[in-house]
Amino acid sequence: MSGDRPGVQVRRTVPKGRLELVLDVERVLGVSTRQPVRAEFRFAPEDPLAVCVEFLVQGGPRVLWRIGRDLLQQGLRSASGFGDVRIRPSRSVDRPTAWLQLSSKDTAALFEVPVPPLAEWLEYTYDLVPAGQELATVDWAVAAADLLRSSGPCSG
Repeated sequence: MSGDRPGVQVRRTVPKGRLELVLDVERVLGVSTRQPVRAEFRFAPEDPLAVCVEFLVQGGPRVLWRIGRDLLQQGLRSASGFGDVRIRPSRSVDRPTAWLQLSSKDTAALFEVPVPPLAEWLEYTYDLVPAGQELATVDWAVAAADLLRSSGPCSG
């Protein structure tokens, strides 16, 4: 993994066995207005269908989103998602990026995300838990209990 690229930090293991990627992304506020945002992508092999992304704006609130891992991976190559989460590659020739749009009933945000480090990190998550094998090791009793609690692999 390329942790030596500016704005990219990769940690293969973090507390509770999670895999984390930290990227500097940009929130698009207007045609020529952008805001730097730190995005922390987390993958937990015990919850392999989703990637948790925490957005950290300097001096602002932390915002957490759970995004389908397959949706995120597909969106780096072609338009993916509908509703609250959409991602598609940009047409930039200079540097490969993707547009990540997140919306809720109250607000919407558009982020430009660098593709190479995210694609490499996602590939590593698929090495850990291959596509189609996400539910093979699910302990359904534990999963049901987690649903009843507010905490999960994305929290704390």
